[in-house]
Amino acid sequence: MTAGLIFLFTDFGAEGPYLGQMEAVLRMLAPGVGCVNLVSNAPVGEPRRSSYLLAALSKVLPVGSVFLAVVDPGVGGERLPVVVEANGQWFVGPDNGLFNTVAVHSADSEWRVIDWRPAKLSSSFHGRDVFAPIAARIAGRDFDWANHSYCKSELAAWPPDLAEIIYFDHYGNAMTGMRYSPEFDRKTLCMNGRTVTQGNSFCSVPVGEVFWYQNSMGLIEIAVNRGRADRELELKLGMPLSFNP
Repeated sequence: MTAGLIFLFTDFGAEGPYLGQMEAVLRMLAPGVGCVNLVSNAPVGEPRRSSYLLAALSKVLPVGSVFLAVVDPGVGGERLPVVVEANGQWFVGPDNGLFNTVAVHSADSEWRVIDWRPAKLSSSFHGRDVFAPIAARIAGRDFDWANHSYCKSELAAWPPDLAEIIYFDHYGNAMTGMRYSPEFDRKTLCMNGRTVTQGNSFCSVPVGEVFWYQNSMGLIEIAVNRGRADRELELKLGMPLSFNP
């Protein structure tokens, strides 16, 4: 498979030294490969919720993409560093559930433990010291499966959809881990005690109205036209949603 762009998916935040250090490693080891900061504000320390966001994002990006994904509260512990190939894409990061939704949505996925270690390894920044060099090798077509042990994540039996809020965007819209299906059309959903009706787009509902819709990644999202759903409905990460009959 031919590698494409490297996409960074992290909970590091846009400020601080961490993204820059990983990007520096990628540019040094794979200078001819493009690097895109896809998400830097994934749910902090929440690999399970982050996994549903990563799976949705990966589906709208090209085959051959390499995802350097780091939401790693267990860094330095017993969790394994892994490479996963699924849907014609590569995922590099910790085996803590972050790639399980990708695997569940894939007809076939292959997992490998990263057996390689650098001469100098930080106990708190495997994103820079382990994952970034491996992502660069994959992008540079210099990664050999045979040099790394086969594994299978024990958590890969997670449900394909998560009926709760997994992410808030800059506008206060609430993304859920539920993929849209036509069976939900014209149904109302319940969120934090409020009944929310469907809207096809922002311009299709009155200003100030709360509605749900299929977002650009195929997930069910709750929004307010020219407002903030997070404040209007007093939403928080992990709040459940349910569709009314």
